[in-house]
Amino acid sequence: MAPDPYSLNLRHLRAAAIVARSGTLVAAADKVGISQPALTAAIAGLEQRLLPLFVRTRAGMRANEAGLMLADRVEEAFAHLAAGLRSGQRQRGFAEPERLVTTSQLRALLALADQGSFVGAAGITGLSQPALHRSVRDIERLTGVPLIERRGRRVALTHAGRRAARGFRLGLGSLRAALVELAVLRGQPAPDQITVGAMPLCRARLLPGAIAALLAERPDTHVTVVEGAHRELIEQLREGQIDLAIGALRDPSPGADLEQEPVLIDRLAIIARGGHPLAGTKTPSRAELAACRWLVGLPGSPLRHHWEQLFAGGPAPDAPIDCGSVMVLRGMLMEGDYLTLLSPEQIGVELRTGMLALVGPPLDDHVRTIGITSRADWRPTATQERFIAILRDQGSRIQVN
Repeated sequence: MAPDPYSLNLRHLRAAAIVARSGTLVAAADKVGISQPALTAAIAGLEQRLLPLFVRTRAGMRANEAGLMLADRVEEAFAHLAAGLRSGQRQRGFAEPERLVTTSQLRALLALADQGSFVGAAGITGLSQPALHRSVRDIERLTGVPLIERRGRRVALTHAGRRAARGFRLGLGSLRAALVELAVLRGQPAPDQITVGAMPLCRARLLPGAIAALLAERPDTHVTVVEGAHRELIEQLREGQIDLAIGALRDPSPGADLEQEPVLIDRLAIIARGGHPLAGTKTPSRAELAACRWLVGLPGSPLRHHWEQLFAGGPAPDAPIDCGSVMVLRGMLMEGDYLTLLSPEQIGVELRTGMLALVGPPLDDHVRTIGITSRADWRPTATQERFIAILRDQGSRIQVN
């Protein structure tokens, strides 16, 4: 099993990355601020815990495959830490605070971000409340700006605190990926993990099929599924709380810092309960559809946009309920003579049992692109890459069927 990234020494990791690039201990010792004997011992300790990282020669130290891989991930981690800790608000503090922060300080701030109190953070970390207070104060001294503010018995992160937490989370993700990759090189694959943000359109077939296929190949993988709407999942994606989000893609893209990859095209259909007067109608007229009561997506959502397009140029039907939950929509459909727009993929069981029914065929002019959204700078591990490949394959299978 790979070591916990919190157990690593960030200064020693940075020094190892510098040695990997320069081939000498002298430059690394000077930049990190420790003696050459101490640095030699630190690198030896890393190699003992991980695996050999360097080939020693008379000319110096040459990084092997593991050393180069570790250097890439460590540099990536420190870039995230720098982005999180360097703030334009700084009036005091250090010019490069990422060089001085420790993993225990990372753990403390992230625990506070997740729990919202020192009591809760102490409970999940095993650290005492005084130790947590001290860690936060130390980070604030490094950055020169306040990171938390008290709200009664709870605490909230300031803007600078949220920025730091984001950098910490992403940096730890890079270190965790490094440890997994090193374990693979050692011939002892470590259990990998994937945190997936699931929007409604992927939950019925695409995501369950992909997870099942991945675990059949790599049973030690741990998958966490976080459900949510696009807006909240994209925010969690940016914060490093999830690795990728799956669902309807947006046009325009939510931002240059994110990448979208199409996986399948989904056709919407008009859905009603099995006993609705229009259930099973092959070619309902516009007037018949407009005379019905509708359940519609939330304002600004792609589903709402498609509904508005469906009745563009004419009077809109009565739509008493705005809803973004497929579960609630299904329940409401079965409670009365409503119509709604949904993907048949989301209600396959209900359609097969006759609880719900199509009103007309799926709509060729009302399609949504379902796909993967990830951070543009994300470097997935081999297992995460495999999961993406499986998602593509699952999307192709669903598209054909």
